[in-house]
Amino acid sequence: MKSPIFLNALKAFEAAARHGSFSAASAELNVTPAAVGQLVRGLEDWLGAPLFLRAASGRARLVPTDAARRALPDIQAGFDKLALGMEILRDASHSGVLTVTISPAFAAKWLLPRIERFQAAWPDTDVRLETSHKSVDFLAQGIDIGVRYGAGAWPGLTAEKLLDEEMYPVCSPDYARRHPLAAPRDLAGAALIHDLSLEGVDGATSWDDWLRQAGVPSGARKRGLRINNAAAVLQAASEGQGVALARGVMAQDDLAAGRLVRLFPTIACRSALAYFIVYRAECAASPRLQAFRDWLLAEAARFSKPASSTKATKAAKLAKPARQR
Repeated sequence: MKSPIFLNALKAFEAAARHGSFSAASAELNVTPAAVGQLVRGLEDWLGAPLFLRAASGRARLVPTDAARRALPDIQAGFDKLALGMEILRDASHSGVLTVTISPAFAAKWLLPRIERFQAAWPDTDVRLETSHKSVDFLAQGIDIGVRYGAGAWPGLTAEKLLDEEMYPVCSPDYARRHPLAAPRDLAGAALIHDLSLEGVDGATSWDDWLRQAGVPSGARKRGLRINNAAAVLQAASEGQGVALARGVMAQDDLAAGRLVRLFPTIACRSALAYFIVYRAECAASPRLQAFRDWLLAEAARFSKPASSTKATKAAKLAKPARQR
């Protein structure tokens, strides 16, 4: 059997065994079910043994034989190695496409305002951003590098801390002028904006957590908006919709521009979660990946604390008159 046909037949066998169907394998491989069946039968003829037990009816019509099931892990590992070899050939220079996975909010509030500096330093590298709230399979989806928010452990990926996170309340300057927000207990009368994008994430800081740390009774009223995007949470706060519990990394540019002010700056609430650069260890030598990783770390080093004392003072001044009315 010629080498290309041999590889195609193995690919057809692996996909059919994984899906349990020639039809599903054909959709993945972008060929007809008949073509998948023909490749598998050719491989069986070459081996002199069947690879599947075929049934005329029932849910499981295509079941790998015991020998096929034992061989599958090595065959799948072989395809992974082939894919890695192709990536090494592709990544032999700084030129080409670098695929980066990040959350939509991190892209909007942190990466996009800074990405021009990377593009200026590496003009031959095209950055393709894949924005998603969900963790993706780096190998299956051709991802080179990403930034994830969490505790720092993801199976199959190397994780390097990029930025720590502090959580604190923010609102628009106008909202601070119109509402009595001189102390945390005053939040009982405010419209609180809740970030649902971290709901159910272990270690995430919620309004309940922050209010508890600030000494506010658990019965405090917590009405308001509930939004599943961290960038939209800050947007709603900047438009005067209420008080948001900001993730400091996301909020810094809005604070610096005066669109938001930080409330109660003496209360520090460090998140148990942080931002991490993630990539597959076997791809660490890629020049494009190394360049982007080093650039991210340099940008993080330039990143100042989420709120300066000047902004904190301004927030206090804005809140005080509202309390006196």
